[in-house]
Amino acid sequence: MSVASFDITSTVDLQEVDNAVNQATKEIAQRYDFKGSKAAIDFQRSENTLTLTADDEYKMTALWEVLLTRLVRRGVPVKNLKQGEIEQAGGGTVRRIVTLQQGVPTDASRQIVKFIKDQKLRKVQVAIQADQLRVSSPSKDELQHAMRLLREQDFGVALQFGNYRG
Repeated sequence: MSVASFDITSTVDLQEVDNAVNQATKEIAQRYDFKGSKAAIDFQRSENTLTLTADDEYKMTALWEVLLTRLVRRGVPVKNLKQGEIEQAGGGTVRRIVTLQQGVPTDASRQIVKFIKDQKLRKVQVAIQADQLRVSSPSKDELQHAMRLLREQDFGVALQFGNYRG
């Protein structure tokens, strides 16, 4: 009897983030309320961070809303954005660092494993593999049921289901 499986991952497409940052930067450059301001978005791809800089908290909120709109339009899962506190930066500006969550965090992995076990699905196994999970079962129907149940839950990050093997 063959075992079917799928992987649960949680990733952010960095190219889409880059595109959204470029679009947001262009929009800010053209907006009247940002004329002469020090608003900027710096995307550190290697560190999975966005650094937002603005003149004050009001402008920071507006800057964040512009960026968020662009990210949503490009299909970036906003659940995977972890906002830091607004802090004072040099030159009378404020800064906020936003971290992009790549992979399923350990806490969420444990919650998912517990959730699936609590559902009493027949012969469904879940294995944590680094920052993703593999769900397997001899029954494809049980796997699809598990997927449906997981989609209805909130584990704090956007879940993607892939690598389906039947």
